[in-house]
Amino acid sequence: MDQVIQRCLDGDQAAWETIVRTHWRRVFNIAYKFVGRHDQAEDLTQDVFLKLYKSLETFDRRANFQTWLISVSRNLCIDHYRSARRERETINRDVDPSDLTPAAPGVSAYGRLEHRDRVSLLRAALAELPPTLRTAVVLRDIQELTYQEIADRLDLPEGTVKSRINRGRTELARQIRILREQQEAVPKSGV
Repeated sequence: MDQVIQRCLDGDQAAWETIVRTHWRRVFNIAYKFVGRHDQAEDLTQDVFLKLYKSLETFDRRANFQTWLISVSRNLCIDHYRSARRERETINRDVDPSDLTPAAPGVSAYGRLEHRDRVSLLRAALAELPPTLRTAVVLRDIQELTYQEIADRLDLPEGTVKSRINRGRTELARQIRILREQQEAVPKSGV
């Protein structure tokens, strides 16, 4: 792998394509766990590989490339998740989504309604999580506490907190998928 990385750094496009081809599925699976939709996971996977390409020179060759790739992938997915969450919180806290007018050309009432539906879906999915996992995810991703702060608050080892957060995020993505499938299975009236 070291030779392939060096060839990438030297500008060899075929070497980069080899890395993408080799690791695409793994990165896609990580992204899919966070967003729960194929199209969004593909977009997020593209973003991850763009970030990887831009930061390839920072990779410490003594480390395991796959471990680094997974770490960068998860971090970018977490950033994406937090960014989407902040957007939802801002709308929930500051305004009633039904009162929104388009902020930019092309933002329709349908788009606002779809956004509100996503927020409702997230709330419903959170409600389905076991309390221990829900608490860990809420403290980390909504209240933005550090792992150590959560460990102190819950009187748990930090490793247990990290495990619960990881399992909670995975279960949250699964619950979102289940709820979406249930929504899609319900026949729409009046259409």
